[in-house]
Amino acid sequence: MPDMMPDRTHDVNEGPHGAHHIAPDVHGRNFYAIDRQFQDLVSLYMEPGLRAAMTPHFDRLGALAGGRLDDLAMTADKHPPVLNARDRFGRDEDWIDYHPAYREMEKIAFEDYGMHAMSHRAGVLGMKEPAHPLVKYGITYLFVQGEFGLMCPVSVSDTSNFIIKRYGSDALKKLLLDRLLSQDPATMLKGTQFMTEKAGGSDVGALETEAERIGVGPDGVERWKLYGQKWFCSHADADVAVLLARPRGAAPGTQGLGLFAMPRRLEDGSRNSYRIVRLKDKLGTRSMASGEIVLDGAIAYAVGDVGRGFKQMMEQVNLSRLSHGVRAASMMRRCLNEALAAARGRRAFGRATSEYPLLRRQLMKIMLPTEQALSMYAFSADTMGKADKGDKDAANLLRILTPVYKFRACRDNIPVASAALEVKGGLGYIEEWVTARLVRDAQIGTLWEGTSNINALDVVQRAVGKSGGHKTLGAALKAKYEPSGALPGQYKGLLGATLDRVERFAEAVASDPKHEKRSRLAAGALYHATTAALLAWEGATLGAQGGDARRLLLSRLVIEHRLAPQDPLSLSESPWEQEAMDLLLDDAPVPLAQAVALVG
Repeated sequence: MPDMMPDRTHDVNEGPHGAHHIAPDVHGRNFYAIDRQFQDLVSLYMEPGLRAAMTPHFDRLGALAGGRLDDLAMTADKHPPVLNARDRFGRDEDWIDYHPAYREMEKIAFEDYGMHAMSHRAGVLGMKEPAHPLVKYGITYLFVQGEFGLMCPVSVSDTSNFIIKRYGSDALKKLLLDRLLSQDPATMLKGTQFMTEKAGGSDVGALETEAERIGVGPDGVERWKLYGQKWFCSHADADVAVLLARPRGAAPGTQGLGLFAMPRRLEDGSRNSYRIVRLKDKLGTRSMASGEIVLDGAIAYAVGDVGRGFKQMMEQVNLSRLSHGVRAASMMRRCLNEALAAARGRRAFGRATSEYPLLRRQLMKIMLPTEQALSMYAFSADTMGKADKGDKDAANLLRILTPVYKFRACRDNIPVASAALEVKGGLGYIEEWVTARLVRDAQIGTLWEGTSNINALDVVQRAVGKSGGHKTLGAALKAKYEPSGALPGQYKGLLGATLDRVERFAEAVASDPKHEKRSRLAAGALYHATTAALLAWEGATLGAQGGDARRLLLSRLVIEHRLAPQDPLSLSESPWEQEAMDLLLDDAPVPLAQAVALVG
């Protein structure tokens, strides 16, 4: 018998030029199982019974995100949707073709996990009541580590459902809601929101779309006709679009805007009178269709009081802003995992690159904002859960948390993604690896639902200046960490002094128009002070329970590197910081006593 073993003498995967020299990535791993920090925060914030029920779902989605979903996302990114303007008979039956990979991702999100419906009804994932925000945004956090683009359709479906459920008439809800909340592809309607126009981006009151009232139909639903154009329409072919338009004769500015739900197809199955005239050729989120819409007497249903449309729509925008913060936290986690895998798996000059001081510092610049954003997910979602149950203090707290979170986490996502690409080296720039897509997708977080400037102004001028939200926030944080017996008193004092200093600064910026140019600085400072307090409480609490106290070390790093004065040319050393970095870049849990000694 001849030797049937393959001849490996010339195998390119072996020897000095083999593939083993290429740093690994985290594709194929379970993104829930490897994320001890997410697991720890879920254990802190989530009720034990709910946590036990959700753990199998988190675990299953973590495996999907690192495996099949990751494969599908890579394929869908390379095969973006295609608009067909007319059918073969020349009829304006515009439709969008999607790659099968995108359709399979839709099935996972909408049919299997019910991500669009879980906040609004019982039954999704076996839950006996609508999902707690910790669950919904936890699912988002895991899903986005595999695929970001599809989360736009998921989120705008979710928030459109919220608006129609909250403000729609009984007749409108009877017409649409069961189908909007369905997981059955035979009956399901997917939602979206169209807001931006050529004349009105951030300046929403400048939009030019007009609404003409028709009257109330036999089903009791008030119908209007819409005329105009919408300039950035993500999820362009959704079944129902929630959008703003100005009823003819209404006041100028945002006060005159009404809110409407526009179906893609009318109840008789015919196409509504609007057209998708073009799809955008985008830097990122290439799997998802964003287009331009022309409205030519399109039938739409009034949602709530047409004189209060802008205020109603802002509730949808704020929900989307919170989702953006969570999505940024998710993408940063993927970036951190990819950077650590590359740094530990790549050797240069005889050592793993993760052993070199400069790269270790770079890894910490990725880790710190990643963990800050994760803490904000847990705190914000927990606060939303309380607000949903009627807690007015929690609702006031959520009002400032949402723009603060969206502002800073989405901004941090951009340098984190770029740093992760650099750790990967030249391969990070190659589209066969996920890091290039993460860099492209990270950019949109500072644009959707308001630029950084718009969100910073919302924080300072409204949440701080009009509502005193900075005081609500400070009091809530102090109520969390001050009772902790595991935190040293000296460190509590430092946290308190930091919070007080940031409060005073934000208030001063809000009180004088000449300081408007410092609004971004104030919003960022509120974020950093908030996360420093949260990380301290989380690390101390977990450590006192016999778990990992590393988040306490991260808390001090936030204070020193985000809120304390720095001399960029100083050569002074911080021995505690070097020891903290060594602990944080090791996977072993950090004992509470060691963390306390270092922050003290």
